[in-house]
Amino acid sequence: MVWNKKEINSDSVREISGRFGIDLLPASIFVRRGITDYSQIKFFLEDDIQYLHNPFEFDEMEDIVDRIRVAVSEGEKVKIFGDRDADGITSTVLLYNELKSMGVDVEWRLPEGDDPYGLTISSVDEFAARDGSLFITVDCGISNYNEIKHASDLGIETIVIDHHNSPEELPPAYGIVNPKMEDSCYPFMHLAGCGVTAKVIWALRFSKLDIYNQEFCLLNIRPGNESFILEAARIKNLVVLDRISETLVPGVIDLESSRLMDFLQLQIIVYDAEPQKKMLQKIFGNNTDIHLIDAAPEIWKVFPAIQGRSLLKMRDGSRMAKYSKTPPGELDVFSNLFFTFITKKDPALSSDYEKVLDLVALGTIADLMPLEDENRIIVKRGMQRLVLTERKGLRNLLAARNLSSKTLSTTDVGWQLTPIINATGRMGVPSKAVELLLSEEPEEIYRLTEEVSSLNRQRKKLGEDAWAKVLPAAKRSYQDLEARLVLVADRSLNRGITGIMASRLANFFGVPAIAVSIMDDKAVGSIRSAMDINVKDFIEGASDLFIDYGGHDYAAGFSLELKNFAEFTARVEKLAPALKGAETSESSINIDAELPASYLNPDLIKTVEMFEPYGEGNPALIFLSRGVKIENIELIGKNEQKHLKMLFAAGKYKWPAVYWNASERVNRDFSSGDTVDIVFRLGRNYYMNRESLQLTIMDLKK
Repeated sequence: MVWNKKEINSDSVREISGRFGIDLLPASIFVRRGITDYSQIKFFLEDDIQYLHNPFEFDEMEDIVDRIRVAVSEGEKVKIFGDRDADGITSTVLLYNELKSMGVDVEWRLPEGDDPYGLTISSVDEFAARDGSLFITVDCGISNYNEIKHASDLGIETIVIDHHNSPEELPPAYGIVNPKMEDSCYPFMHLAGCGVTAKVIWALRFSKLDIYNQEFCLLNIRPGNESFILEAARIKNLVVLDRISETLVPGVIDLESSRLMDFLQLQIIVYDAEPQKKMLQKIFGNNTDIHLIDAAPEIWKVFPAIQGRSLLKMRDGSRMAKYSKTPPGELDVFSNLFFTFITKKDPALSSDYEKVLDLVALGTIADLMPLEDENRIIVKRGMQRLVLTERKGLRNLLAARNLSSKTLSTTDVGWQLTPIINATGRMGVPSKAVELLLSEEPEEIYRLTEEVSSLNRQRKKLGEDAWAKVLPAAKRSYQDLEARLVLVADRSLNRGITGIMASRLANFFGVPAIAVSIMDDKAVGSIRSAMDINVKDFIEGASDLFIDYGGHDYAAGFSLELKNFAEFTARVEKLAPALKGAETSESSINIDAELPASYLNPDLIKTVEMFEPYGEGNPALIFLSRGVKIENIELIGKNEQKHLKMLFAAGKYKWPAVYWNASERVNRDFSSGDTVDIVFRLGRNYYMNRESLQLTIMDLKK
């Protein structure tokens, strides 16, 4: 294995260390990983939900909120339609609970059995027959043009809450919120479906405030050189719509040619009104009567520590200044303070809102969303909420997986929790997971926990049986397609595990993989990426053959009539040569930092945890240490002793370690007593209710 350690600029390291008050080690890791934009470093160093993006930055959020509010006031019948995976299941539960709490006549449905992905004509007809008037799709819908058109023809409006890549022709929905739409206006495109749903929930709660949909002006004036600098921002739903900065000289003011009047005609909110009023009178004359609303007294009630402090003083020590390339102005400080005040004073937008993040974290991890930007805060706070969750069914499921009494990591969630939720959908009964997450009855919760756990065991058995069956065919396909792609199709392959099988094949062969379930009248398949190939674009080369298809850049699903499968196979074989072939060179690993012996101490875990949560787009830190001594080696393993339990001596400390699948290297490449260089990860190990630090060895050389 080749060890790669990227050269970095030491000046950049010192600059980040000094600016953010962090040690040189984490600063060097930021630089080596290319994370040098201050606004992105913020999402590693902060975890307060005030740093999440405003849901009203979605272009159509107001329309969607207003439509749901009409449904509440008119007593309309509303139906949520979700997807069968963990993201769709959590999205469904979140929105159902929220609408129920608002008094909406709401019901939900997910695809069951062999139902296709997304909204169906039959579900539209069934809802219309019962006088339903509003569909809300979650984690699906963006590709359901025909179904949403059919609903519209029957007088049913549809709201689409989705995050999948959008087709060229959007469905004729009443409103769509999807961060992947080019004109969504939202600043971050990688929210999970449950993340987008959580944004809608926050916006619905905000709509209960008096300032919802009201435009107002935040204003600040400061003295200049024989003049005054007036800054104003036009605000609606805590989004800055417009902004001006004008230098005003008393007695020399032409309001007619200025944009100032557009702002002064709004409701004007200031911080500390008395000095602001005096400056306005100096600018416009003593007879000026511009009504100002002083926000300071109310802000001080929520944040008593800043009482009497000026905006200028607050700016100099603010976190906002730390994360801005250019120094923020006083109006920036006021806007940030005002927005934070509005959300913090209402628990529904802050502390109570955090309670929804347990399921948002679960769905985000399950859907392999990049853990960057605001997803980092969503998952970080969400995993904290998971341990404290008030959902009785989720608490029981955590207990059943022995996860109740430990600090959760993304690995715990991704390997022990989300597969169980996903298994219900893969086995055709995602409703079981929804019922478990919604249930309040102890007996029902116990029964459903047993059922979903049993479904997961069945899913595992199906996967192992299918792997043994398809692997020989996959090897032939790999050779036939010149190591560029793998395609397997089989009648014995359950449609619910095509995604798992495609992922496993992609990992095994190192190339994109397609797994297809052959059914009586159609074929249903999944494609998963390798080598950063955009498989969504690749599969679109056969899109005219599909009944439906959709997904992300690196994972997609599709279905087609069985009569078209031969043509589909021919298309795939024709398109495969355009894909980059598998890498044949020696595998490599990227080193985040090389640690001298003095750095290999228990405080290193602080750096490791600074970069959590780990996952898609943010792999666990990998360190290199040279000249450590192997003090002990022990073979371990349940059925076959393929793994190593080791003890290293480095500096003043001894480190327990595990080295997976390395038993063959003992007494060949290294032995007990050798001095070696190691590449490793550091984490916490929990055993018999005891916690300790442990290395996971990635590679080792004498």
